[in-house]
Amino acid sequence: MRLPKITFWKTLFVIILGFGAYATYLRFFKGLGASTNLSDAMPWGLWVGFDCLGGIMLTAGGFTLMATVYVFNLEKFRSIARPALLTAFLGYLLEIGAVMFDLGRPYRIWHPLVMWNPRSPMFIVGWCVMLYSGIMALEFAPTVLEKLRLVKPQTIEKPLRFVRALQAPLVILGVVVAIVHQSALGTFYVLVPGKLHPLWYSSLLPVLFFVSSVAAGIAMTLFESGMSSRHFEHALEKPLIDALGRVLLIALVVYGVLRLQDLTRLGAWPQALHLTNVAGLFWLEIAMSIAIPIALLSFKAVRENPQRLYVVAIVTVLGFVVNRLNIAVTGMEQWAGVTYVPKWSEVSVTLMMISIGIMLFGLAVKYLPVFTHEPSLRGA
Repeated sequence: MRLPKITFWKTLFVIILGFGAYATYLRFFKGLGASTNLSDAMPWGLWVGFDCLGGIMLTAGGFTLMATVYVFNLEKFRSIARPALLTAFLGYLLEIGAVMFDLGRPYRIWHPLVMWNPRSPMFIVGWCVMLYSGIMALEFAPTVLEKLRLVKPQTIEKPLRFVRALQAPLVILGVVVAIVHQSALGTFYVLVPGKLHPLWYSSLLPVLFFVSSVAAGIAMTLFESGMSSRHFEHALEKPLIDALGRVLLIALVVYGVLRLQDLTRLGAWPQALHLTNVAGLFWLEIAMSIAIPIALLSFKAVRENPQRLYVVAIVTVLGFVVNRLNIAVTGMEQWAGVTYVPKWSEVSVTLMMISIGIMLFGLAVKYLPVFTHEPSLRGA
């Protein structure tokens, strides 16, 4: 019997899972107090800022590219639609897992199904997660059915055709739900004027959350394209990568104009000139999510070079993650009057979620036709 090859990454993955499993035990058997540094003054921390706000933001490439292919009929992006959809689907499944960690009573997660409160942003977000997860499961179903067709061609052919026929309306419905979800996450913080720091509080937060998610989703698509090329031997065509680079530049410019104009409208710039950690994290966010990527993407030599574009994508993704953490943590600390530093167990759970996502993505790419050019609806 041939033993599996032991590598650095496999060893690291096992270590992360081990710490994550122990942190999971602490959370569900000892409670939030034993497993986090959260408090009544600071009830939302890393799990909300990174796992939920940041994680959902990075899944936006799914609805963006599916809309590009099925709604706007831009066929050249079809080959990247499935990998982006897979990332979004896995991201939503992992977000559900992350929410279970953060809820005080996770066994009540089903309550929004029967206890309606349409005026609550949490109710809207809960329903968006459930609806969009179901929609993406149906959108991704052809990928699974195509694999099964190799085993049972006669049995699978009819359901495959049926699901493909539903693809376009499902994509349209999914785009609507995803837009509402991304915007509703920003609505959380519109409800706390006077609590969120002026550098991040704005009535335009729902719009900013949506536009930034589009930019971050495209950057994430470029990042996973580079990762797939390096580790899964599935490189995208260079013209497609060039096109995504141009789209990313446009999305970043739109977001940058909205963000900077909003700061001017609210008169928040003086807050950014203080020599504080808050101002430092603000400038880090602006540099990584707006200034540096726009400056680099302005050069054709960067946009049309896959390796350089990969680096820009990493910087952009990290910049928007800093933005979500600033809103969820940095922007709330001053009002709360506490300094929040995540406990090791919070970090362990987050790393475990990321590792599981990478593992599932790799398995899906290996065993399913994720990078296969799917037939268009006209040919289904």
